[in-house]
Amino acid sequence: MQFIVYCLDHSQMAERRRAHFEEHKARLQASTLRALIAGPLIELDGTVSGSFFHYESDDIETVRRFVLDDPFNTAGIWKTVDIWRFENRADSH
Repeated sequence: MQFIVYCLDHSQMAERRRAHFEEHKARLQASTLRALIAGPLIELDGTVSGSFFHYESDDIETVRRFVLDDPFNTAGIWKTVDIWRFENRADSH
């Protein structure tokens, strides 16, 4: 199954994001959870305002636990964390 994770930051989190980025990145790289897409959400002015992930996993609880234990979440950077099951229909006609 595939899951989309959409996280929005509290305001003024640039410095805190930088402080926790290496830990966040290392955790993503070491995970057995397969990230198909992962990266920041960026405003038109270049401000990072959140994170977006597209994961493949057997169940949503695995994704939920992984995301809620992310350093960006435990450091209070993310204001909201939304997780949805996703079905890719780009190739279906």
